[in-house]
Amino acid sequence: MKIYVMRHGQTDWNLAGKAQGRTDIELNDTGIEQAKQTKKQIDNYKIDLIICSPLKRARKTAEIINEAINCQIISDERIIERGFGNIEGKTDEEWKKILGDNTYAISNYYLNFNESNIESMRNICERVWDLLDEIKEKYKDKNVLLVTHGGTCRAINAYFNGIGENGHVQSAHIKNCEIREFEYRKINKK
Repeated sequence: MKIYVMRHGQTDWNLAGKAQGRTDIELNDTGIEQAKQTKKQIDNYKIDLIICSPLKRARKTAEIINEAINCQIISDERIIERGFGNIEGKTDEEWKKILGDNTYAISNYYLNFNESNIESMRNICERVWDLLDEIKEKYKDKNVLLVTHGGTCRAINAYFNGIGENGHVQSAHIKNCEIREFEYRKINKK
């Protein structure tokens, strides 16, 4: 069993450096082309099942990828992007002004920051980890591709690689339409 994780293709908000969160943004032309390019290499991964976020940008990416493998696509709310509340649609510079000294806190599992209607890191981790635990049991004989978002990839990375002692949930630094492989092993997540 292998778990592959893919971030959706580019959107206009990615290009503008805006926090997308739950705002349902479509792929732009570059994002569609990125997905088509990744589709050309997808046979190397031997995917049996795709689980994707229900947001348009992830769903469209999954559909393009699936043209090459023709497997089942399951939409799952647990890997929807993190809700960024009052900073959705804002650039990095704009949301850093809104959050001030709390910019570090939004990625800290232990601080459980949820001001400005931002989903806490603990909440996103718990819902994503629930899905990953389910996949391990329910699809243990399958290679699964998760098509998801940058914030969700951060929670996936923490599941497989742990959380720093300071509580910071490290970014996975997954580019649009990049695929990463993760392996189930015993990690102390909390």
